[in-house]
Amino acid sequence: MEAKVLHILEQVKKLYQRYGIKSVTMDDVASHLCISKKTLYEHFTDKEDLVRKVLLLGHERQCAFMDDLESQNLNAIEEVFMVYKMINNMFLEYNPSMDYDIRKYYPDLFGKIKEIRRKRLYESAYKNMKKGKKEGLYRKDLNETIIAKLHVFRTESLFDNDMFSIEDLTSFKMFHEIFVYHLQGILSEDGRKFFESKFGKLKASLD
Repeated sequence: MEAKVLHILEQVKKLYQRYGIKSVTMDDVASHLCISKKTLYEHFTDKEDLVRKVLLLGHERQCAFMDDLESQNLNAIEEVFMVYKMINNMFLEYNPSMDYDIRKYYPDLFGKIKEIRRKRLYESAYKNMKKGKKEGLYRKDLNETIIAKLHVFRTESLFDNDMFSIEDLTSFKMFHEIFVYHLQGILSEDGRKFFESKFGKLKASLD
């Protein structure tokens, strides 16, 4: 991606996270970036195109993170830890009003982005289930399809709830409980031993 476009998208993302999408106009964006609207429209067809590219940039970075994980010498449990750490960090940037604006004013775009993210999240979870079984860390009788779908459902539900505050969702206590809750139902005996012997070290990596 062209450096100038990337810079614009990163700055616009910050504006959307702070003020929501509806209230930030193309004039606001141009003013904030100290560029003309003409220059802005050279890169983006309209506001919806800008919103779409901001959202896709976030998705592409999450995918890059997942691809990098797969290239590292981590076992399935360590991969899950890193994924939940990423999700926890995502809540630090999460603004409910931005999510609300996307749903209300760009429903088609919201649906498409949600489907793209859901597909990648499911594929990653499914591959992790397969890997964990092969490594002997997960139960041999584990149903990869069901667990992967449950993982997607639980992750999406966290972003669409009114039971937990942002402070709850970004706390280490919440991170720890979600991570442990997910693993305890799928670990084999060997997986449980690894988890118990290594979790102290994994926990320290958050600090």
